[in-house]
Amino acid sequence: MTDADKKSLNIPSREEWLQALTERHGAERQKAFTDAAVAVCGLGGLGSNISIALTRAGIGRLILIDFDKVDITNLHRQQYKASQIGMYKTEALAGNLREISPYTELITHTVKLDEDNMHEILKDADIICEAFDKADMKAMLVNYVLENFPDKYILSGSGMAGFGSANTIQTKHVTKRLYISGDGVSDVNDGIGLVSARVMACAAHEAHMVLRILLGETEP
Repeated sequence: MTDADKKSLNIPSREEWLQALTERHGAERQKAFTDAAVAVCGLGGLGSNISIALTRAGIGRLILIDFDKVDITNLHRQQYKASQIGMYKTEALAGNLREISPYTELITHTVKLDEDNMHEILKDADIICEAFDKADMKAMLVNYVLENFPDKYILSGSGMAGFGSANTIQTKHVTKRLYISGDGVSDVNDGIGLVSARVMACAAHEAHMVLRILLGETEP
């Protein structure tokens, strides 16, 4: 998109965008956000909301990873539109994020993460957000990062289903570089549905912890 196209669509320039963020966050904080690369692994209810929050904060580079397509059953809690049903989530979410911030660098991987491709995909991320649905995938990613990337932080989600109080969702500092957000109890496999507001609350915890870590504030 040319500068003339952006102007015709009333899209601010990169300088205007960064100035607005700097006025909100402060120059030093915003530089920490702009210089950072964050990977979001899984772009469902948790990951799509994490990505939205980090984009609005001005994170410089987002690495978006998912192999799935948008389905009508996703729309009640995930950051997609009815018109995007059938699209790969990487493509659909990238389009939505560009509408929020045309200056965030987006790197998409439409693949299923496994131990064969994980290192190459995640090596350039400063912080990794785990946002998978399945417990075995969560464990695989967390264990791989802790064992193979000792310099990287990883944030994971556990327990956000149902209509219970959102006040029970917390972020815990488990080990030096591992954080877990959620209530630690509720499980969608127990027949408790995922509800958009509670999933968003957990996603906000993860996204906010990313920002705190980038600012050197490592406690929740």
